[in-house]
Amino acid sequence: MTGDLLIRSVRPWPSAPGTDPLDVLCAGGRVTSLAPGLRAPDGVPVVDGRGGVLLPAFTDAHAHLDSTRLGLPFRPHTAEPGLAGLVENDRRNWRSAERTVADRATHTLGRTIAAGATHVRSHAQVDADSGLERLEGVLAARERHAGRAHVEVVAFPQCGILREKGAAELLDAALRAGADLVGGLDPAGFDRDPVRHLDVVFGLAEKHRCGVDVHLHDAGSLGAFQVELICERVRALSLHGKVTVSHAFALSTVDADRQRELVDLLAEHDVAVTTVAPGAREPLPLRALRRAGVRLGLGQDGTRDYWSPYGDGDMLDRTWQLANRNGFRRDDEVEMCVDIATRGGAAVLGATLGLTEGAPADLVVVPGDTVTAAVMDRAPRTLVVHAGRVVAAEGELV
Repeated sequence: MTGDLLIRSVRPWPSAPGTDPLDVLCAGGRVTSLAPGLRAPDGVPVVDGRGGVLLPAFTDAHAHLDSTRLGLPFRPHTAEPGLAGLVENDRRNWRSAERTVADRATHTLGRTIAAGATHVRSHAQVDADSGLERLEGVLAARERHAGRAHVEVVAFPQCGILREKGAAELLDAALRAGADLVGGLDPAGFDRDPVRHLDVVFGLAEKHRCGVDVHLHDAGSLGAFQVELICERVRALSLHGKVTVSHAFALSTVDADRQRELVDLLAEHDVAVTTVAPGAREPLPLRALRRAGVRLGLGQDGTRDYWSPYGDGDMLDRTWQLANRNGFRRDDEVEMCVDIATRGGAAVLGATLGLTEGAPADLVVVPGDTVTAAVMDRAPRTLVVHAGRVVAAEGELV
């Protein structure tokens, strides 16, 4: 039956080193039993985990599938410094890619799934130059991989809302065309009018009854002010649990007292946060956010695109980057990063993943003696399971 599966010989996380492997039985797309020596009912497929570490599947909570060049010939980075330079560089070059947006997004999403992520949130640029073309390419990739992963798409005003003529109308059209959330970009630092920018974003969210995901690169007091404006709108429209602040650099660029205020404010309004573990910014206060109950996820961001040559679609690799960027060495610290990259990201998307009976059977088996060893070695994933069905094995889609 669909969603029925027996996985033999895995070590669910958490388990003590040296613990004997056990089996996992899935039925109807959910985990029904975890125990040694389980028997598969008649007709249920059986796969071998070969003693690997069993984790909840990864979640890429912040991707840009419309701009990826993964798998294509390498191009040198040619952007001018600053956010505006990056935006314009992408705009100059994306149409000259060797393959269509749909083809590129489909390839990169496939690599992301094969590496163990079965939940993905991708932004898709909507602007006067591309119209809905980039959105349509990401929607096509989602359709191509239907059954392998749950994919959310954000209509993203990469070139601004107020400085780009017709952007608000295009965002409206994108939400009618199949986008799941409406995005925003540095309402103050880029669009120079945070109130008007957020009025458009949250007005569309109210109209379409959808969630919001705002890129907020603005740091320090300017960024902190915008976090407050976002939370005001969450409260006014009762959008608790439906809003995400991506990057949120303000959290790591204000003093300790102000940081506590912002973290408590996010928790009070159930506003989620995503990070991509950037190398050139101070890390977010991961422990403080988790202690406060803020939903916190990890994402790939761009994947070898016109913004950056980095990224390979592998969320386990990005988990290593998160741990390394924070200077973590202890097993519990590395495992916290794994939790952010799996259950944490799923919570940002409104899903609940885990390794308990009754949990969705979205799972990944990674070779390794321990979870930390698996993160450090980053071997090809033995198995990737979505809704109780094997969708990838040994690093390749099936």
